[in-house]
Amino acid sequence: MHAAARQLFFCFEPQGERAFAKAVLHFYFNFPSLFRYIIMVSIEQVYNWSHGSWLHFEENRMIRHLVIDTRKLDAPEASLFIALATPRRDGHSFISDAYEKGVRNFLVHKEIPVSAYPGANFLLVKETLLAIHQVVAAYRKQFRIPVIGITGSNGKTVVKEWLFQLLGASFNMIRSPKSFNSQIGVPLSVWLLEENHKLAVFEAGISQPGEMEMLEKMIQPTIGIFTNIGEAHSEGFMNQRQKINEKLILFRHAGQLIYCSDYPELNECIVQYRNQLKGSDYALELYNWSYKHDAFLRVSEIIKNTSGGCEIIAMHAGDRKSIAIPFSDPASVENAIHCWCTMLLLGVDQERIRQSMLSLHTVAMRLQLRQGINDSTIIDDTYNSDLTSLQIALDFLNQQKQHSFRTVILSDMLQIGKSDAELYEQVAAGIVRRNIQRFIGVGPALYRHK
Repeated sequence: MHAAARQLFFCFEPQGERAFAKAVLHFYFNFPSLFRYIIMVSIEQVYNWSHGSWLHFEENRMIRHLVIDTRKLDAPEASLFIALATPRRDGHSFISDAYEKGVRNFLVHKEIPVSAYPGANFLLVKETLLAIHQVVAAYRKQFRIPVIGITGSNGKTVVKEWLFQLLGASFNMIRSPKSFNSQIGVPLSVWLLEENHKLAVFEAGISQPGEMEMLEKMIQPTIGIFTNIGEAHSEGFMNQRQKINEKLILFRHAGQLIYCSDYPELNECIVQYRNQLKGSDYALELYNWSYKHDAFLRVSEIIKNTSGGCEIIAMHAGDRKSIAIPFSDPASVENAIHCWCTMLLLGVDQERIRQSMLSLHTVAMRLQLRQGINDSTIIDDTYNSDLTSLQIALDFLNQQKQHSFRTVILSDMLQIGKSDAELYEQVAAGIVRRNIQRFIGVGPALYRHK
């Protein structure tokens, strides 16, 4: 072990978390080679990237973690607490809690009595969510690696997780945690990038016009995947075409786009978008797959087996190729083909693709079907509660044709940029449109808007 590394290890074990953080920062400045894989950004860099002003500057500390929840703190002295404000919750109310737990760097958009927090840096911006978007967009520009950006109505998280299963052994990869694809989740995801990563996969989800532009600036994908287009989270858009075109903004600087061209309106919009970009500095190459037409990957046959899996046979570059997966439902087949196209585009050998596809396993985070009492079926989607995930869950519920009576149990939700009245009006519209027979709401906000 490097002598400095031995000293570092000796220093922080008996001293506690505060001494640990100080020791790390000391060795970061004096022995930078020990941190060659970790990019730590100084609070002064955050200041420059955010275009803010100092309420109080104590010292130039290094930032490793972005924090929005004081219950989830890791190395607080190397953390930046972002005081996000929503219609129902103001992060500025938790500054004292964060300070008591050791945080000494704060991003705020309100005047704060800084004298109450000695030793802390306070950076004032016009709007904290926009500022952290700007900071993360600048941070992302430090990396020159392939970045896969995924959007679409459904399948984003599964495709992302399956790509990690398929490519994780060959690439040092980073991907969005769970379903972190929102205006808050994306910056927290991109911030996880480190110097040793060779490939990144981030998903982007939107529910209304104007949201994708900032997500694109943070993700900056070099390869795009548009999983599909459907009715999921359509309430915020005038029509399907507007929703497609908004999602396509994610790929305006990407060089390559993977998608299924069997969705007529989606294919038309993508081709038009590609043609619009031809006159700019960014050319978008299309890598489509299809059951019906000539394509980068032309799927010719799906053969189901008795064990619940299937073989997918396709033509690629004039050769007949196939993969076998342990699933046979249409959604899983579609997701697997997206992954197949991506691996081919990345130059992965077909035999390695075939072997790795056999080991795919389910992504047990969302929409789990469980058997209930009295011959009922329960859909467990307790991982997340926002408008986008609700629309996906409602569509999935609508697909379960074995039961005619459907019940939705929903707790209070959080949606950045929407008032409670606007949010629950959209919730009600989505539930009515899908003919849900019974609704049970839990929480004070739902009670107020019943």
